[in-house]
Amino acid sequence: MSYSVDANLLIYASDRSSQWHDAARTFLDQCASGPEIWCLAWPTVMSYLRIATHPGIFSAPLSPREAAGNVRALLSLPHVRAVSERDDFMAAYARVVGDVTVRGNLVPDAHVATMLFQHGVRTLYTRDADFLKFPVLDVRDPFSTRG
Repeated sequence: MSYSVDANLLIYASDRSSQWHDAARTFLDQCASGPEIWCLAWPTVMSYLRIATHPGIFSAPLSPREAAGNVRALLSLPHVRAVSERDDFMAAYARVVGDVTVRGNLVPDAHVATMLFQHGVRTLYTRDADFLKFPVLDVRDPFSTRG
């Protein structure tokens, strides 16, 4: 069994001003200590690096070194894997998006969903409801009070 975590949870854990900071830190600490394989898609990692260091988004952005250090710390865990596109990505993309009209901000989500699909990862923890448009994923909000 494996799962993935979206960039928004990584960002909340780094943004001390976020209302979700403490919950995200607790959730990610649980992920870090758990035995299940945790897959991080490279676009997720790069989104985290882009947003966590952006002074127009964070009131106290991380330095590039700090943000990269956070990524290195995650990737050094024995049960964390970085995943990328596999051969025949576009065929998998067509299957994942199905009849969904993918444009604009949904393109990166479809990209991540397809990468996870290609690696057999079906569970994605996120606060981004757009991922619900891809039925190949079991999308879970880790902060939801619903089961």
